[in-house]
Amino acid sequence: MSGDSDRNGPRTRVLIADDQEMVRTGFRLILGTQPDLEVIGEAADGAECVELARRMRPDVCLVDIRMPRLDGLEVTRALAGPGVTDPIRVVVVTTFDQDDYAYTALRNGACGFLLKDAGSTLLIEAVRSAARGDALISPAVTVRLLKHLAGQHPSAAVPHPLSERELDVVRLVAVGRTNQEVCGELFVSLGTVKTHLANIKDKLGVRNRVEIAAWAWDSGLVHDRQTPPA
Repeated sequence: MSGDSDRNGPRTRVLIADDQEMVRTGFRLILGTQPDLEVIGEAADGAECVELARRMRPDVCLVDIRMPRLDGLEVTRALAGPGVTDPIRVVVVTTFDQDDYAYTALRNGACGFLLKDAGSTLLIEAVRSAARGDALISPAVTVRLLKHLAGQHPSAAVPHPLSERELDVVRLVAVGRTNQEVCGELFVSLGTVKTHLANIKDKLGVRNRVEIAAWAWDSGLVHDRQTPPA
């Protein structure tokens, strides 16, 4: 499927970084089936990934957590972290289902976190989401991660520039609702939801829905009782 992508438009350029050649080959084959995606390079370690990414400027980097020289978390910070002038979009892919990895990767600027067994459909959608400036996290990680975020700061009300309707959208995003589910719960159109999300990102100075969710949990706007079943 082509999703929201234009088959006749420019392709999303992807760099793959993993120390296992078989994994890189597998990802290349999966992404190569999509007419809107193009693998432009591969790296076998983190330092090579940073060098190639800065030179080739891919649209999205797929980065493994555990690699020689620099691990995926360090790579993410180098390419997309706080203070990076021209960040590159990074999706972290790992076999290790550990919440601290996911939390650190996202705080370091990643716009996606997937387990390697998530399947080809999620891998493709994660790359497309990253290219759009959005984010995707493996469903197995999402709920636990959001609960973890809730414990990072006191749940005190904080000043914010959001309207009541925007807060409604934020709360639903923070508990893992998709845009379509937000439409159904708030009885608004998909276009309206997208407009709200764009305004929310601008007002909060965040880049994607994961950072919106993090802000909501950090600010005490969402509580554990609101989290949907895993």
